[in-house]
Amino acid sequence: MSTAIIFGLLVALMLTGMPISISLGLTVLTFLYTMTQVPIESVALKLFTGIEKFEIMAIPFFILAGNFLTHGGVARRMIKFATSMVGHWHGGLGLAGVLACALFAAVSGSSPATVVAIGSILLPAMVKAGFPKRFGAGVITTSGALGILIPPSIVMVMYSVSTNTSVGALFMAGVIPGLVMATMLGLTTWYRARKFDYPRQAKAGFGERVKAFRESMWGLFLIIIVMGGIYTGLFTPTEAAAMSAVYAFIIAVFVYKDLGLKDVPKVLLNSANMSAMLLYIITNAVLFSFLMTSENIPQAMADWLLGEGLGIVAFLLVVNFLLLMAGNFMEPSSIILIMAPILFPVAVKLGIDPVHFGILIVVNMEVGMCHPPVGLNLYVASGITKMGITELTIAVWPWLLTMLTFLMIVTYWPALSLWLPRTLGMIQ
Repeated sequence: MSTAIIFGLLVALMLTGMPISISLGLTVLTFLYTMTQVPIESVALKLFTGIEKFEIMAIPFFILAGNFLTHGGVARRMIKFATSMVGHWHGGLGLAGVLACALFAAVSGSSPATVVAIGSILLPAMVKAGFPKRFGAGVITTSGALGILIPPSIVMVMYSVSTNTSVGALFMAGVIPGLVMATMLGLTTWYRARKFDYPRQAKAGFGERVKAFRESMWGLFLIIIVMGGIYTGLFTPTEAAAMSAVYAFIIAVFVYKDLGLKDVPKVLLNSANMSAMLLYIITNAVLFSFLMTSENIPQAMADWLLGEGLGIVAFLLVVNFLLLMAGNFMEPSSIILIMAPILFPVAVKLGIDPVHFGILIVVNMEVGMCHPPVGLNLYVASGITKMGITELTIAVWPWLLTMLTFLMIVTYWPALSLWLPRTLGMIQ
């Protein structure tokens, strides 16, 4: 009964157009004040203890690093390097877009940031080179989603906070799936470019490739700093986030000099705004999770699903369906913070590895970012291309089908996610 009331109230508030974070908070307070005996002091205490986790500090640092890189010329140099490597193949600039998105994803941690950074530079170049606008938009919108799968990833930090799973293990688990997905998106791009005979670039010489690498080297070095530092134990993921923010500031302002010191306050303010928004969502989601736990909802749901005889295969299918449906109405942070505490206990009882389950959820979030009505990447790409959401939805479908195929692979092949962290001794 309490489950129906809580979710009914949440849905009703969301249907009024109220932001998800405020809907969560009001649902919790209404339920606590009118239907439970939980002392309000414990709610205040939970608010503080819920967001004092060290891992949460990584979020504003990764956002800040991503903003410095987006405005600091790093993306442009990565595109130039990617084009020199794969531009001479069928659909060369499209393939360069996939590669540049994968590289930028490995330093930014955010899908919308990847779409903005790569798309705003590459899409006009693709149209000028003779590619249809729809083709370029499809490539960048979906490849930008790699921003939350290839580590570092803000969404993985959210999952870690919700389930107490190791952020470092999640980061390492995202490497191989991220590379496989980038390869699959690249193959789709190459196949369609070959089929429709889209333009190719002149093959870059060895000297040109070396020059492009040297120019992009400072940005690419950030990948080694973050992943190498976490793997060697030199610093934690949160400390890696702080390091990446400082490093991104130095290369944007003092090495590439594309960002002046006078522009830094604006970048700091934008980052603070985005961080405050995410932290506000986290705060209300922590309250919501506290309410569900106090009402014993996750445990009751786990017992019910297990009592129905739902095996691992069927459960994972249900999880994918629920998350894809949620992706129609909510953005990734909200979905993870609401759904993970409910689904996670069931997954653990069924013997599903928490790290594999986390990667599965992240891939679902990627798909959700690329389809309407609330796909964040669609709206960002729409702003860049000046295309309508309907037209963009048609443009992305070949790559979206590829992503759904990859989702099935990652769901039922745990070794794809778990091999690297196991090899590195980060999980059993």
